[in-house]
Amino acid sequence: MLKKRIIACLVVKDGLLVQSIGFERYLPVGRPEIAAEYLSRWGIDEIVLLDISAGSSGNGPDFAMIERVSQPCQVPLAVGGGIGSVREIELLLHAGADKVVLNRAAVRSPELVEEAAENFGNQCIVVSVDTKRGASGAYEVFTESGRVATGMSPQIFAGRMEERGAGEIFLTSIECDGAKCGYDMKLVSEVSDAVTIPLIVCGGVGHPDHLLEALLHPGVAAAVVGNFFHYTEHSVTLTKRFLRDRLRENDSIKVRMDMHFDYEGCGFTENGRLARRSDEHLAEIRFQRHEDVKI
Repeated sequence: MLKKRIIACLVVKDGLLVQSIGFERYLPVGRPEIAAEYLSRWGIDEIVLLDISAGSSGNGPDFAMIERVSQPCQVPLAVGGGIGSVREIELLLHAGADKVVLNRAAVRSPELVEEAAENFGNQCIVVSVDTKRGASGAYEVFTESGRVATGMSPQIFAGRMEERGAGEIFLTSIECDGAKCGYDMKLVSEVSDAVTIPLIVCGGVGHPDHLLEALLHPGVAAAVVGNFFHYTEHSVTLTKRFLRDRLRENDSIKVRMDMHFDYEGCGFTENGRLARRSDEHLAEIRFQRHEDVKI
C-alpha cells in the first residue's frame, strides 16, 4: 500500500519565507533554506516552495534562491512561481528542483503543460489550482494570488490539465488559507471526482485532525501544511506521531515515521500540541544524549 504524503509548503515573498493568510496578509518567518533544512530533518515527505513575488515585475524564477534551498533539502522539492517557459523549467531542475508547479502559466498557456510533460515526464509537472467562490457563489479558479478570476470551475480546469499531461493537481482553497478551519472537503471531493491523477490538497490546517480528515479521503494522495509547521519545533514529527496514534486501529492509510525520535508514548492536548510529561520522567531523561539526525 502506498503511504500518503505530508507535504510542507514554503511561501516566499521577496526572498523571505512568510505565513500566508487568505492570499492577502503575509507575516515574516525567516530564511527559506533554514526552514527547508529543519523540515527535512524532522521527517517531512516533500517540500513545495512557492515564490509569489517571482514574475510580478517581469522577472522569472529566483534560481539562486532555489539552489540555496535545495542544498540542505534531503526530500523531494517542488518549485513554483514565475515559470513561463520550458527553458525556465530546465534551469529550475538544474538548480535542484525535483518538480515544478505551474499556476498562471497553465491558465494562460496550457500547451506549456503538455510541452513540459513531453520534455521532462508528467511526474515532474504539478499544476496549481487556486480556488475560491466567485460572484455567483460557485467555486472558480483564480490567478495572480487570488485577484484575477478565470471563469473556469476547478473540476473542469483540473480535468483539462490532466489531459494535457500534468502529473499532479495541487488544489488550494484561498478562503481557507491561514484560517485554521481545516481543508474545504466539499471542494476536495468535487475535484477528486474529476481527475485520476494524484490530488494534493492545501489550505486551512490548524490542528492535526484536519490532516487526518484529508488523508482519510480516498481521493487525496497528499496533504499540504503551511503556517502550522512554523509554530513549534519538531512540528512534523509531532504531527506524524499524532496521526500514527489516531490511525493505530485503521489500516486504510499509512503514514511514514522514519525518525529515531518519534515521540512514542507521548500524549497530546486537545489542541494537538505535545502534552507535558511527568516530573519523574523529565528528571530521568534530563541527561540523555541524542545524536544529530542523519538522513
